[in-house]
Amino acid sequence: MGKYFGTDGIRGRASSQFPPLFVFKLGLAAAEVLRKDTSSRRPRLLIGKDTRISGDFLESALAAGMAAGGCDIILLGVIPTPGVAALTRLLEADAAAVISASHNPYYDNGIKFFMGNGYKLPDEVEDKIERLIDSYGELLPFADDDDLGHVDSYQNAAGEYAAWLQEAQSPDLRGLKIVVDTANGAASAIAGPLFESLGAAVVCMANEPDGCNINLDCGSTHLEGLSQRVVAERADLGLAFDGDADRLLAVDEQGLEVDGDHLLAILATDMKRKGELTANELVVTQMSNMGLKLAMERLGVQVAETKVGDRYVLERMLESGAAIGGEQSGHIILSRYNTTGDGLAAALRLLTVVQEQNQPLSQLAQTMRKMPQHMVNPVVKDKESWRNDAEIMDLIARSEQRLAGRGRLLVRPSGTEPKIRVMAEGEDAALIEDIVEEIAALISKKMG
Repeated sequence: MGKYFGTDGIRGRASSQFPPLFVFKLGLAAAEVLRKDTSSRRPRLLIGKDTRISGDFLESALAAGMAAGGCDIILLGVIPTPGVAALTRLLEADAAAVISASHNPYYDNGIKFFMGNGYKLPDEVEDKIERLIDSYGELLPFADDDDLGHVDSYQNAAGEYAAWLQEAQSPDLRGLKIVVDTANGAASAIAGPLFESLGAAVVCMANEPDGCNINLDCGSTHLEGLSQRVVAERADLGLAFDGDADRLLAVDEQGLEVDGDHLLAILATDMKRKGELTANELVVTQMSNMGLKLAMERLGVQVAETKVGDRYVLERMLESGAAIGGEQSGHIILSRYNTTGDGLAAALRLLTVVQEQNQPLSQLAQTMRKMPQHMVNPVVKDKESWRNDAEIMDLIARSEQRLAGRGRLLVRPSGTEPKIRVMAEGEDAALIEDIVEEIAALISKKMG
């Protein structure tokens, strides 16, 4: 991670960490890098955003910086992150930016970039942008007068993304009743109509964004309401997206959670059966449950493990030619459809499996048996200094000895929030909970 960029762009408190001048410089730096890396005299850049109240001022500042740097800007409005990645390719844009903090609360926001091929920027390009931002003095390097960019709006961008999804996948969903929780986020206007157009009976919830209710007790990080609604409606299943709809989690007909690992197991098994599992490989991260790996082992599928972050999953997929990869949190990348995690694309594929197999989601989820896992995320002031604390490191070492080969322990900084992820899994649920709680309490005490 760099000075500004984390594992998924730049993210922080909108009111304090994204002053307009910084965002303007960010846009200017991105434009300068892009103009050097493309043959376009005036490159075209797309900007999309989610439903946060801060999205408007960030959009204005970013677009102004990019236009001042000599790029033509097309504003897509509210649209899921994977929709921006798709339209970047469909509209043959030179690059794109997304203003979103994904699953974070409304008062956070973030900015991430895609290249013209729909993939996120490599670390080295983000490093160039960071160095340029820090190099700017009082006189900013605007483009020449006749090279300044235009800023235009693109009508119905989210609708075009939904139409593209439907063209890529058109399962017959007649007979299915589903509850859809869009987290009051970027998919609020398009998810329900998309599934209805394919024949499903749809109950929508958390689809009335007001700028401040994105991810608020809803979406993929808060499944309680969705679980209750699925049971009350006697629905076949529920789908939960996060604020920018690049994640998908589900609940079965009994209201029980089906997390990203289970979804990956279901989809990979189906792809293996159909001969679509290129490279015979599923790509996951260090956070994925051991039960997923055991399930794939029984199926004869290789599991490649990466650092946490969907960008690292994608890097491995591109290296090996794998068709599917993702995270326990619900980022699911299906390379046949998109270049990044795409909650709606994954949902359509899941619904296809449910219909074709004619099995309830609860039964499909038995493809893997989840090993006991416990995670706590203490909030810290500094995400790196814990590594230099002898007491914390000693406790981690002693905890690993307590597991004695019967499980694993992972302690790492979050790439998107001021938190440390403390996770353990193994055969003994009581033991791993005790280990995680003890480490998290010490980190919170000394670093919080």
